[in-house]
Amino acid sequence: MSTARHPTWTCSYRERAVLPNTSSLAAYLLRLIAIKKTNLCLSADVTTTAELLAIAEEVGDSICVLKTHADIVSDFSDRTMKGLRDIARRKHFLIFEDRKFADIGETVQKQYTGGPLRIARWAEITNAHILPGPAIVTALREAAASTIASYNTAVHTEITASPPTDHDDDHDVVPSSTSADPLERLDVSHAPDRKHSVVSISTTISTRTESISPHPRPDIDHDDGADTLALLERLGEAPYLRSLLLLAEMSSEGHLLTGAYTATCVQIARAHRDFVMGFIAQHALNSEPADNFITMSPGVQLPPAGQKDGKKLGDALGQQYNSPRKIVLEQGCDVIIVGRGILKAADRREEAERYRREGWRAYEERVGLLKA
Repeated sequence: MSTARHPTWTCSYRERAVLPNTSSLAAYLLRLIAIKKTNLCLSADVTTTAELLAIAEEVGDSICVLKTHADIVSDFSDRTMKGLRDIARRKHFLIFEDRKFADIGETVQKQYTGGPLRIARWAEITNAHILPGPAIVTALREAAASTIASYNTAVHTEITASPPTDHDDDHDVVPSSTSADPLERLDVSHAPDRKHSVVSISTTISTRTESISPHPRPDIDHDDGADTLALLERLGEAPYLRSLLLLAEMSSEGHLLTGAYTATCVQIARAHRDFVMGFIAQHALNSEPADNFITMSPGVQLPPAGQKDGKKLGDALGQQYNSPRKIVLEQGCDVIIVGRGILKAADRREEAERYRREGWRAYEERVGLLKA
């Protein structure tokens, strides 16, 4: 291993969460990783809502990020979105929709916020190629800002009623509440019938700002002996913010995302630090002093339990696999992305834990918390 490493190579996740130029959502993710002691992202490449929600429930305690491909889920709907968000809140992980945007600005804005998937509403993270040029980042950032502003402006309508009298006409009245986000609206479809006389209707428009400061949080950025659940309670839910990963490298054999292309990805990311969280890549790309980008790496797989690492693994379609140790310790990446290695396991919960332990051990060794 080279001795000339960027400072983030040996910084802990907690330390990196408070560095300057760290976006708010990136700071949240780094703190979440540190508290849960997991740098594992599950690639949930399944084709039904039932499968997607089941795997999220099953391995949610072992991951920091769940990566989805919504366009392969045959029955994707509002139920899918709400189900994922509910599990993510309870299990404390972020959602990453692996959309790989690669079109002109106006088109990607519509793809990001509209259509049947409405990605910006439910996924904190998405990703993009820079093939169309840097304007794709600007377009996605504007679309994300619009989605956040809409979410933070809610319209609430309250209907109040006096007790019914013998002379009042019968009315079936239920409270009503609307929100900019339809996933948050009150479900009154099964409310019991109640008979009231309506006396007033009031509507309130309110705004809220949900954010998290990347500055020090003494209650969670330092180990005070609190247990994981207590620290997660202090951390709170993920802020309603959005971030982008740029595809700087891929794990498939013969990919073209190399050299000047990768370097340009980094340059574009530096111009949009408030929105670009980091990269999909096979090695850490931080090089300038102000860099603190998060690198997530696909193509990670372990040999079956009980077997040592042998020859490089892969499949018949060009995918190439590396071990968590190779990716985190030797390549300096921050989050390992695992799909089939967990999805095809007989006990997916236990296999997710095995990957979590291996990824965390490699990180601790890299930052000097564990001897080789």
